[in-house]
Amino acid sequence: MPRFILLLKNRFVYTILLSNLFSQLGIWIRNFAVLLYVMEKSNADAFAVSMISVAEYAPIFVLSFIGGVFADRWRPKRTIVWCECLSTFSVFIVFLLLDAGSWTAVFFATLSSSIFSQFAQPSGMKLFKIHVSDEDAPICMSVLQTLFSIFMLAGPVLGTFVYRQFGIELAILWTGASFLLSALAMLFLPADRQQVSDKTQDQTSLLHEMAEGIRFVFLKKELLWLNLCFTCVGLGAGLIAPLGIFLITERLGLPAHDLPWITVPYGLGEMIGGIVTFVLAAKMAPYRLLMAGLVVNGCGILIAGFSTNLWLLMPVQFIIALLQPAIFIGNHALVMKHTEQEYVGRVTGIRTPVMTGAMLLAMSSAGVLKNILSLPAVYGLAGCSFLAGALIMIPFYRR
Repeated sequence: MPRFILLLKNRFVYTILLSNLFSQLGIWIRNFAVLLYVMEKSNADAFAVSMISVAEYAPIFVLSFIGGVFADRWRPKRTIVWCECLSTFSVFIVFLLLDAGSWTAVFFATLSSSIFSQFAQPSGMKLFKIHVSDEDAPICMSVLQTLFSIFMLAGPVLGTFVYRQFGIELAILWTGASFLLSALAMLFLPADRQQVSDKTQDQTSLLHEMAEGIRFVFLKKELLWLNLCFTCVGLGAGLIAPLGIFLITERLGLPAHDLPWITVPYGLGEMIGGIVTFVLAAKMAPYRLLMAGLVVNGCGILIAGFSTNLWLLMPVQFIIALLQPAIFIGNHALVMKHTEQEYVGRVTGIRTPVMTGAMLLAMSSAGVLKNILSLPAVYGLAGCSFLAGALIMIPFYRR
């Protein structure tokens, strides 16, 4: 029987999938219900809409590393269950505030969920390290990535439908119920093991453990290369994220409402890519998946930036998205392979703000660079960023 079929019968794997299914359901309903509600209540005020992103991304910078440290201190299953329960409680508070007439309370729903995620996500990675072997990690990561890809297509439709049909109050309650179901699913996992280092961790300071995590990443060459690689990926992704609309209006000369011509192939590519990578993960080494994704994405972005033909751009977008899951699955698997269990939380907590910070820095400068240079030049820089990430990984590949 194929190894990935056996893995899907693994109690840990299907429990994690079920928990993430409910969690993603709540996240997408919340994201689009909040977005549409804020648009409606603020008369599409750009500042109010941008505050949603601030509420979502600010905790990543402030708490991601700290959350990783505590994930290494605390028991992972218990941490995730508590985080999901607290998210449910915070959503219930938001519901009461909305019922009292305070519409700005919806920002708190996004903020609180993002805060608790900074503690839950590294704990989830630690659970993978405990329950899944390094050889099986790429397959498990590809299954999760496929689930996320499906929600990238279905989530916006689902979130919009729930808001339009039931309104913000019921959408918020649906979100809370989804988080609660995610926590209940986690209860089916085996109990956390008693950590030998529990007492010694209580005696060490938070700053000392943070310093130990940073030192570990810098001394472990593989992790340092992966962090540098994903800094390049973040820069490349951030440069093109705000500029996709200009491929339609400037390069193709089409109206802005024709944007789905390139977003739909991208979404399909991401979903199919997750499934394909799931099959390949059992046969290909993680670094090969990562290198293939980086090279194809870099070349694809270069072609997309210089394209003036819709029928060329559509398959290019599809191919770019098709190989994106390989990048993230390969990276996650390599991080798990080269990180000792007691450092998983801190390593994850360092990597997340590094990549997100690079993305936001590039996003904030993308418009300025486009005006100074040109759209093809910015896409060229983005493509070269992905290729630079591949070059950084060459020593890894040789090993």
